[in-house]
Amino acid sequence: MSSNNSNLKSVANKAEISSLYRLKETKVLTFCGMMGALAIILGYVATIRFGQYIRIGFSGLPNQVVDYLFGPWIGAIFGGAMDVIKWFASGDGNFFPGFTITAMLGAIIYGFFTFNKPVKLWRIIASQVMVKALCNLILNTLWLNLLYGQAIAAILPGRIVSNAVMLPIDTVITYALLQVVNKVIKPYFN
Repeated sequence: MSSNNSNLKSVANKAEISSLYRLKETKVLTFCGMMGALAIILGYVATIRFGQYIRIGFSGLPNQVVDYLFGPWIGAIFGGAMDVIKWFASGDGNFFPGFTITAMLGAIIYGFFTFNKPVKLWRIIASQVMVKALCNLILNTLWLNLLYGQAIAAILPGRIVSNAVMLPIDTVITYALLQVVNKVIKPYFN
């Protein structure tokens, strides 16, 4: 029985890595481009800023669709590229590669929880909690500390509140969105 489990894990890992080859497909690149454009638009029209360190927005939803459809590795490439493109498009401050690393790590987490798996609420909750705790609260707070010299104790409470508020909202929206993507868009890429 344990050899069966290891064989299943091996097949799953091969599927995740082989998904990288999908970047050669025109329809995959085109879809990623459209999701990138949507992420930029959502960043402009669906983002609310509270000061310099707290931001509530929905521009990450297209990233999660890419992570779900194409896996953690394409998602990481997409997430990293989108972080750089959004920085160029916004012209806000200096570029800091830590945020790009965080975007890529978040895509890997979402991809591992959702790629080639049924859309289940517990998977969405688990991925959202991991990304919000590891990427948003720990890494991004550290990057803000390094970049602006702000004390972590000063900026962390507001970041905890914004992530706690966004957790159920992001979970519900992502779950509903991936249900639709699973029925409408995913069959096109299978």
